[in-house]
Amino acid sequence: MLIAADKFKGSLTAVQVAERVTAGLRRVVPGVDVEALPVADGGDGTVAAAVAAGFERHEREVAGPLGQEVTAAFALRGDTAVVEMAEASGLQRLPRGVFAPLTASTYGSGELLRAALDAGARTIVFGVGGSATTDGGAGMLSALGARFLDEEGEPVPPGGGGLAELARVDLSGLDPRLSAVALVLASDVDNPLTGPKGAPAVYGPQKGASPDDVAALDEALNHFAKVLEAEAGPRAVEYATAPGAGAAGGIGYGALLLGARFRPGIEVMLDVLGFAPALERASLVITGEGSLDEQTLHGKAPAGVAAAARAAGKEVVAVCGRLALPPAALGRAGIRRAYPLTEVEPDMVKCIADAGPILERVAEQIARDFLS
Repeated sequence: MLIAADKFKGSLTAVQVAERVTAGLRRVVPGVDVEALPVADGGDGTVAAAVAAGFERHEREVAGPLGQEVTAAFALRGDTAVVEMAEASGLQRLPRGVFAPLTASTYGSGELLRAALDAGARTIVFGVGGSATTDGGAGMLSALGARFLDEEGEPVPPGGGGLAELARVDLSGLDPRLSAVALVLASDVDNPLTGPKGAPAVYGPQKGASPDDVAALDEALNHFAKVLEAEAGPRAVEYATAPGAGAAGGIGYGALLLGARFRPGIEVMLDVLGFAPALERASLVITGEGSLDEQTLHGKAPAGVAAAARAAGKEVVAVCGRLALPPAALGRAGIRRAYPLTEVEPDMVKCIADAGPILERVAEQIARDFLS
C-alpha cells in the first residue's frame, strides 16, 4: 500500500494526510504494510515533501515579497537541491488581507537559489507556484547579480510595476555558478508571460490586481522582455511565449533566461522523491488533494501519480476534501474511485476544521472496500 497524496490546502499537510490515512487503514486492518511518500507539484509544500522523502532541510533568512526578512527553507540531498519559490515569495508571506500586485518582489527566491549554490547544489529543482508576485523574475535575477536600471542609471523599483521604468539591463554580474548547474523549472502551469493567458491576466487577480493593475503589469512585462532583448538577444522575447514563462507571476520567465529546463512539476517531483521504486512495491496506491476538480486533471499531483501508477498496472484510489469530478473523468485519469470527506461529513466548514479525524474515517472505508 502506497500513500502518495498532496496536501489538503488549509487543513492538512501532505505528511499529515499520509499519517491520517495510515491510521484509518490500520484501524480496520492492523497489520497492513503502508509506505508513505508525500508528494507535491512544485507549489507550496514542495520542500516539505522533499524533506519527508529524506532530503535535509536548510533554513536561511531572505527577503519576503515586501522586502521584510523571513525564514525560508530549501531541501538538499547530495548535490541535488529542491527550492520552492513560495517559501520566500509566496502569498503566505504577505500579512493577512494584504496584497501588493505591483510591488511584490521575487528577490528572496533568488537568495534561496544562491543559498542552494552555496550549499554545493549541482542540480536545482525550482518549484514555482503560489506566488505573491508578478515581476517576471526580475527580483530573483537581481539577487543573483543582474541589474535593472532606469534612464538615470538607478535601480528600478521592486515588483512588476517598477519594470515600466526599465531602460537598461546588465546581466554581466550574474552568479557564474549558474552556468554549471542543471536548473529544472518545475510547475503545474504552462502559461506564457503576457497576453490573455499570461501571468497578469490569469493569475494577477488572485494576487489582488485590479483590471487596471493587470493591464499595467502586462504592459510592464512586455516592456521587460523587449529591453532584455538588447542584452540577451532574441531568446529574451522567444522565452516570453514559452510554456512555463508565466508560472508564478512570470518567475518562470526569469528561470528560463537562466537556462532552466521546464518540466511538469509533479513529474519532476516523482523522480526526485523516488516514486518509481515505491510504486513497484505497492499493490494499491492512494493519492489525493484538497479538491479533486478540473484543475486536478491539468498537471496537479493526483493526476500525475495516477498516470504513473496506471502505466505500471497499479490500481489507484483518491481521497479529497471536495469532489467535483464525475466517475468517467476520474476513470480517464486512472483513478478507480474517489473518497471525499463530504461523504462522511456534508458540512464543508466542519470538513475543513476536522479534516484529520474525518479523513481517518474515510480511510477506514477504503480499507473495508479494498483490504478486507
